[in-house]
Parts: sequence; structure tokens; C-alpha cells
Amino acid sequence: MRNQVFFALVETTAQLVDVSESYWQAQGINGARIRILVELMKDGGTLLPSKLAQKIGVTKANISLLLVPLEKDELIRRESHPDDGRKSVITITRQGQSLLLEHLPSNRERMAERMSVLDEAELKQLQTLLQKLKRA
Repeated sequence: MRNQVFFALVETTAQLVDVSESYWQAQGINGARIRILVELMKDGGTLLPSKLAQKIGVTKANISLLLVPLEKDELIRRESHPDDGRKSVITITRQGQSLLLEHLPSNRERMAERMSVLDEAELKQLQTLLQKLKRA
């Protein structure tokens, strides 16, 4: 039973990610880059590259590659760490914030459509179960 639940969870997650990724690709930006912008917004606008890598589940080398086009498009900027000049911090720009604020509602609508098969009680139960798994 646990294997069946595990595979169902993986498959469902992949389907939901595909819905979101297809939306962002239609906007001309990939999902990993959007996740970077979202994590920056959630964390007050600024993070270390290593922390960003950890939050979106990529290596430190990959985060560097993902940051280049975001910086080129002026959605983020790199700055010297205020306490340690050897390090840099990544900050979301106003343009990056605007991109998210403009498109997140439409992306959320797509996700809500997928989740509309669940009633309120089922959504609450799902949230409780997911939080329990996250804490494990």
C-alpha cells in the first residue's frame, strides 16, 4: 500500500508541476527560474545562492547557471554580502516582483481548476496529510 501511495503522490505532483510549468513556459520563462523568484519573494527579497539552491532542490553549480538569465533579464541582481565581501547575495528586482505579481494569479487559477475536484473537507484533509509528511 505504501508503494502505491508513494507512486500516486509522485505522479500527481509531476502532473501539477507540468500544469504550472506549461503556464510559465507560455510566458517565456522556465519553472526553475520562477521558483527562484518565488523563493526570493517568500524570504524577503534576498538570499544567498547556496540557500536558493537548497530551497529549489538544485546543486550550487546549477543555481549559478539558473541565475545568469535572470540577472541578464534584470529580474534579479547580485550584490556583495553586507557582512562578508567574499560572498554574494541574490536580490529580486522590482521587475522580478512585477513579473510574479502579474502572472501568479493566472497560474494559481490553473492549479485551482485541477484541485476543484476536491471539496473543502478534502482540501483540509489533504493539507493536514501533506504537512504531516513534510514534518516527518
